[in-house]
Amino acid sequence: MSAKLKNIYVCSNCGAQSIKWSGRCLECGGWGTLQLKTVGEDEMKGAGTPESAPAEIIDLNKIKEISLNRLATGIGEFDRVVGSGIVPGSLLLLSGEPGIGKSTIVAQVADKIGQSGKGDVFYVSGEESAAQVKSRLDRLNCGLDNIKFISETDADKICSALKKLKPALAIIDSIQTVYCPEIQSEAGSLNQIRGAAVKFLEVAKQDGVAVLLIGHITKDGQIAGPKSLEHIVDTVIYLEADTTNDYRVLRAMKNRFGSVNELGIFEMTGSGFKEIVNPSLVFVESGLENISGSVLSAVMEGTRPFIVNVQALATKTSFGYPQRRASGFDLNRLQVLVAVLTKKAKINLTAEDVVLNIVGGLKLNDPAMDLAVSLAIISSLLNKVIDNKTIVLGEVGLGGEVRAVPKLADRLKEAEKLGFTRAIIPDAKVSAGKMKITKIKNVSELIGV
Repeated sequence: MSAKLKNIYVCSNCGAQSIKWSGRCLECGGWGTLQLKTVGEDEMKGAGTPESAPAEIIDLNKIKEISLNRLATGIGEFDRVVGSGIVPGSLLLLSGEPGIGKSTIVAQVADKIGQSGKGDVFYVSGEESAAQVKSRLDRLNCGLDNIKFISETDADKICSALKKLKPALAIIDSIQTVYCPEIQSEAGSLNQIRGAAVKFLEVAKQDGVAVLLIGHITKDGQIAGPKSLEHIVDTVIYLEADTTNDYRVLRAMKNRFGSVNELGIFEMTGSGFKEIVNPSLVFVESGLENISGSVLSAVMEGTRPFIVNVQALATKTSFGYPQRRASGFDLNRLQVLVAVLTKKAKINLTAEDVVLNIVGGLKLNDPAMDLAVSLAIISSLLNKVIDNKTIVLGEVGLGGEVRAVPKLADRLKEAEKLGFTRAIIPDAKVSAGKMKITKIKNVSELIGV
């Protein structure tokens, strides 16, 4: 007897099934994505499926150790973030807002790897023609000898080319334009993005081809495509920017072959990205004048310390309720520090508006900045200047105590290299070279400073 047929509705975006039609998918929220599909009851229940062969058991003791010969690009800031270079056979995802420079930086990476003699680089694009890609590479002064272009959006055809020619690196620009023929949904949908990423993952692991995917996100970061790939890929890199300057920050959110705490700083120029070797000078260049409310501190991003300028403004409130504002610093943390200063340091801020800013558009969350923020508020309130050759480090507790911070010696070493002559730090044993050290145990001692 033939199997009974049943009608179901399948979402073309996420694959969710429903027994009745509705204008909006209840899983992904897509409008008009439910499509009618007729299947047999046996198919729905999985009846008649042949028994699968058992999986192969691998003895890990018999696996020979291999050395990861990374593909170093020669771009120090990029190599720092990915972990000394790209690992062959890895799958990377580079994501960022539209127009931030993702295609520019991958073009420079392709040029460096192509010139290194480690193999060809395949640039796959479904968004731009060969002439447009060549124009960008020429503008960036990239060599074209070892960079090959593929204008294709079919994932199966792209993977076949990668398996046949085995390049050192394949760049997919972008994953939203690639589709799998066997998946019944439009290119760019969640199912298509996942299906294409799995195909590229198979090529990367079986054929040893490093694949770099470019994924687009909106300015609010809400699109589900790149976020859904983070569990599939080996490395997730985000390219971030501040609208007030031309600096770009490259940051790893996931890395199976390196640290996720590293940070790469670039400057966007007419000829591409330019490395910022010493970011400390960039983010304090506008705060070197001796003014009240300005204090310099040091934060750690991975293994790199760099100097930041903290500015505070304390002024009489015009309303009954004092305002607290922070740019680049956690507002809740600022409110805690204001409460500690009022209670423990006997500094009355109940009738003062406090505004805090981290110069350079940085967004930081390092507890080592607590003491610098506190001193900046006191400096502005009393209209007293802190010398710009003084660096301030320390975490402030609720009791007003000043706690030690990690990697204090590295922070002080960076400050001494940049010409700082004095350091205000917690009471801890540390070598500070030729700098004059002032150790404090409680925020109340900041008045004396």
